[in-house]
Amino acid sequence: MKIATFNINGIKARIEALSDWLGEFQPDVALLQEIKSVDEGFPREHFEDMGYRVETHGQKGFNGVAILSRLPLEDISRGLPGDESDEQARWIEATVIGDAAAVRVCGLYLPNGNPVPGPKYDYKLAWMARMEAHARDLLAGEMPVVLAGDYNVIPQDEDAAKPEAWREDALALPQSRAAFRRILNLGYTEAIRARTQVAGLYSFWDYQAGAWDRNNGIRIDHLLLSPQAADLMQDAGIEKAVRGREKPSDHVPVWIELAA
Repeated sequence: MKIATFNINGIKARIEALSDWLGEFQPDVALLQEIKSVDEGFPREHFEDMGYRVETHGQKGFNGVAILSRLPLEDISRGLPGDESDEQARWIEATVIGDAAAVRVCGLYLPNGNPVPGPKYDYKLAWMARMEAHARDLLAGEMPVVLAGDYNVIPQDEDAAKPEAWREDALALPQSRAAFRRILNLGYTEAIRARTQVAGLYSFWDYQAGAWDRNNGIRIDHLLLSPQAADLMQDAGIEKAVRGREKPSDHVPVWIELAA
């Protein structure tokens, strides 16, 4: 089972780039962030024609997450538990029925949190605390769980080309990194770091100041695996070359392959 996460930065602007990548890479499950579309505006039929079931949790103009799956989906839920007043569309989850195992996949778009200090950073940390509580609850089910998406967290200095430029940014502040580690420490495995500890692996390059040409990137798109999912992992990677294509997102896909 090949599962990928991809912040596409607008489904309408990126439909051709996304379609090309889906056709080439052929993921069984694609978890999308920043679709920037209400559910009714998502080009569902286009992706259904490509063989994908489509589930969305959209919002007008910004945020929004989606699941595209070539495998059956069950028990779909939308919204991160813990705050019924939260109207931002940042979480979607479902059970994917694979040939060998069922996997609970959670697609997430974690708040950016800038500027700091301020209410946006407070919201980010509160959201991460809610995610930690839900991630703990998911472990109790003892099934393979994958928490995948744009975390807007640079876990360590090795995950930025210029770590000094991010010292005061919400993505790399000690509180953000600690909140990320608390989720990991529940028993989750960060897929890419389970494969390699090398520096220079990035999943985001800003559109500004020639960041892509100078490889001035950061790694903020992650897949966290429960112990049952980690036992099934066969491979993981980052599709860096996608960033150099026509009308790209500022993020690239990150993926895992499970024996499921």
